Amino acid sequence: MDNTNTDLKLEIKTLIIETLNIPDVDPKDVNDETPLFGGNNVIGLDSIDAIELIMAIQRKYNVRVDDQNLARTVLQSINSIAEFITTKQAETVA
Repeated sequence: MDNTNTDLKLEIKTLIIETLNIPDVDPKDVNDETPLFGGNNVIGLDSIDAIELIMAIQRKYNVRVDDQNLARTVLQSINSIAEFITTKQAETVA
């Protein structure tokens, strides 16, 4: 895995923890593949968290998530968020 992608994932984890004020969680403890919504993740998010998180991602990375179904797909895991951001930023550059 390249360092840019690893750095982006760590940045996303930090953004989630800071945006949602999640105490006592180290970004390195958040698994890249585990679903963000549900009991198996150290940050177990809910629907209100999803709205805040989408807004934070849009602001920080200058990308748009224009529909609810897309948001649901993007927010599945750290990997899916990183892939979305990378793809959208590549489209902007192209």
